[in-house]
Amino acid sequence: MSRRILRTPRISEGLPFPLGATWDGLGVNFALFSANATKVELCLFDPAGKQEIARIELPEYTDEVWHGYLPDARPGTVYGYRVHGPYAPDAGHRFNPNKLLLDPYALAHVGELRHAPEIFGYELGHADGDLSFSTSDSAAFVPKCRVIDPAFTWGRDRRPKVPWERTIFYETHVRGYTIRHPALRFGQGGTFVGLAAEEVVAHLKDLGVTSIELLPIHMFADEGHLAANGLSNYWGYNTLGFFAPDPRYASGVGSHVSEFKAMVARLHEAGLEVILDVVYNHTAEGNEQGPTLSFKGIDNASYYRLLPGQERYYINDTGTGNTLNLSHSRVLQMVTDSLRYWVQEMHVDGFRFDLATILGRESYGFDEGGGFLDSCRQDPVLSDVKLIAEPWDCGPGGYQVGGFPPGWAEWNDRYRDTVRAFWRSEASVAELAQRLCASADKFNRRGRRPWSTVNFITAHDGFTLHDVVSYNDKHNEANGENNQDGTSNNSSWNCGAEGETDDPVVNSLRDRQMRNLMATLLLSQGTPMILAGDEFGRTQAGNNNAYCQDNDISWVDWSRLDKFSNFYQFVRRLIRLKNDYPILRRQRFMTGDFDEDLGVRDVTWINCTGEVMRPQDWENPLVRSLGMMMDGRAKTSGIRRPGTDATLLMVLNGNHDSIEFIMPPASGGMHWHLILDTNRPSLTSGRAYAIGTSSEIVGRSLMLFKLES
Repeated sequence: MSRRILRTPRISEGLPFPLGATWDGLGVNFALFSANATKVELCLFDPAGKQEIARIELPEYTDEVWHGYLPDARPGTVYGYRVHGPYAPDAGHRFNPNKLLLDPYALAHVGELRHAPEIFGYELGHADGDLSFSTSDSAAFVPKCRVIDPAFTWGRDRRPKVPWERTIFYETHVRGYTIRHPALRFGQGGTFVGLAAEEVVAHLKDLGVTSIELLPIHMFADEGHLAANGLSNYWGYNTLGFFAPDPRYASGVGSHVSEFKAMVARLHEAGLEVILDVVYNHTAEGNEQGPTLSFKGIDNASYYRLLPGQERYYINDTGTGNTLNLSHSRVLQMVTDSLRYWVQEMHVDGFRFDLATILGRESYGFDEGGGFLDSCRQDPVLSDVKLIAEPWDCGPGGYQVGGFPPGWAEWNDRYRDTVRAFWRSEASVAELAQRLCASADKFNRRGRRPWSTVNFITAHDGFTLHDVVSYNDKHNEANGENNQDGTSNNSSWNCGAEGETDDPVVNSLRDRQMRNLMATLLLSQGTPMILAGDEFGRTQAGNNNAYCQDNDISWVDWSRLDKFSNFYQFVRRLIRLKNDYPILRRQRFMTGDFDEDLGVRDVTWINCTGEVMRPQDWENPLVRSLGMMMDGRAKTSGIRRPGTDATLLMVLNGNHDSIEFIMPPASGGMHWHLILDTNRPSLTSGRAYAIGTSSEIVGRSLMLFKLES
């Protein structure tokens, strides 16, 4: 692209704060951090981002921030940076002013990334590899930044602030959830507008979930190898802009910021929280062989963790090529500034942090008192929203379930694996009991609460619920990696046939297993998370790693809502039971300890003879059934007074065959009234069983009883 300098805009010194491009009503202040640059040039483009129209050197450098003020700039101004400095990869520096760079603080973007040799800071194919220096201009192939006017009429928008103990997460993807919705008009599907549509919101409200957790919507880039194979990074875990919603989720050109805000306002109006899945552990620039798009060319040695003594190479605790250096104060500032921006300006209600162990890792390893975790805990904005960690990564000491500090919730894969294994007749009842009680063995410390464990059976990464009971093996051939990608350890069971089948016996068992898994999830202590579409049998045809499938494999098929209408109604009822009975969502961990003041145990474990579980029962690997009696008289707080909740008995039979279960004695009642049976999903009120009588529990089924006088 030839460069035409049409004019030299007026510029003054400006201010080093705030970082980014800030419209103040009169002009725009530009500020960019770089500790090691020697010069920074601001490049202005036409509104389409095609033609560079001006190049201005930022005049001032204060506290490692380059800055200048353009009194003639306005919202809509399209820009990027060229940053000068040493190109010395062995020393960790990769400055190359031939590469147009995105502002890390940009609030909106224009254009798309085109994979071409010009986007790399070195010459592809050169004998010296990334030690070579590219002189080709990348501007024609990369997205640009756009100055915005942040004004938006929020009206009476208020965050729903759903209490943790009432929270039910619903994980979904903006595009995949709405693109095939039959009620949406042309152009609405796959967008923020579509997610805010009346029909979509009505479904969420009818189901009863409280908090919509969106897969990454930050501006991201597709990897080159995916683009070359006609695929894309559908999930979006390849962030390039931490302050901007991705334009591909907008229904109109340049409207992605306002459409996102309107979506949040509409969901809030319906009482639904908006949680963002965020990726602050790495960027789309990859390792030393990756492109130069932003951070790498602005100040590589500051933004990334580099191998000590071999600064040409990147520490790769993420498995994606690079790792953000949150030990650097300016990088930590960028991440926390980004989070506050999404809370204060975009009104979101919380965050789920991808590979969050990295955010707590210092140079010496993971530290629950690390800088980022401490900064969130003390921040008056961030400490007031929901913070959820994915508590693992592939680095040393990367598995940290239960290891995050107070104030954080965590995805609990131990819950997923144990519950799946139990309904395959594999997990021990001792392990299951821990998971049913909010994994107190992992989380009951430092005053943390049961909501700290986010329980899930399925998530975006892995099988859907339908596929958990329909496939023994992954079927990822469409990903183009010879079915080598994705985990082979799925803890799934096809119930007798691999994939879709017309066998009524197999399908009947699958339906019951889906009910068992969902009932266990929603009746356990802790915070449940449902994968979108699981409530009506969504399938990915056995693909357990559909990260690159922006097509029917990943998109929600709403026609299945009719096919699985009975299961949908069953899930609705489970959520209402969770809401109706506080004993199912206690704010204190159930321990089973005897309270001498009240003469009660909060939970008692019962064997099939109606007696308290004995040590030999817990240790017997053949025991596949368990009763969990939750006493509503147990105190609900530190105040020594009896509770007034209902007393419930949940019986789980993981055996292939039916068992006879003797109804246990319980103070305050004489009968156990059946209120839920996964073998009879339409039942809403069954018979009452006198204490001491037996009930048949069908093989692989769950029953819930309420104590009555």
